[in-house]
Amino acid sequence: MKKLLFTVIAVAAFFTLTTNEASAQDYKNAIGGRFGNANGVSFKTGLNKGAMLELIGNFRSNSGVKYANLTGLYEVYNPIGGAEGLHWFYGAGATIGSYKVKGFDGDIYLSANGVLGLDYKFKGAPINLSLDWIPALQITPDTGFWGGDIGLGVRFTF
Repeated sequence: MKKLLFTVIAVAAFFTLTTNEASAQDYKNAIGGRFGNANGVSFKTGLNKGAMLELIGNFRSNSGVKYANLTGLYEVYNPIGGAEGLHWFYGAGATIGSYKVKGFDGDIYLSANGVLGLDYKFKGAPINLSLDWIPALQITPDTGFWGGDIGLGVRFTF
């Protein structure tokens, strides 16, 4: 798991350092929180005109369930006419994570994800908000569809 996390961070850093084109989202990078079913950290970086890579690290812990996961998403952005700074986006990616339910053995899982959302960058301020839906098709250890999580992203742009 540590090697995978290191690899994902290295790939994100590579894209951050090598991407030269302006993106359609009015910002190149953003980091902050994503709040929904599970709270976590979100990092976005521009790949090319109209596309971004988003990495989300989620975690949740309560008396019955503990889990942590890392999601990587390729997102395509499209402006919404007449609404400066507002874009809608869609994309796909994957999640790897670990969970433990009280009274049961924990397990590692892998899923394929989709994403659909809205993204807004405040003009003149380094703040970005997004609202997205991320459904998942779990591949291992069992196959099944999860209706997804709706999350609010609040990020600092740079």
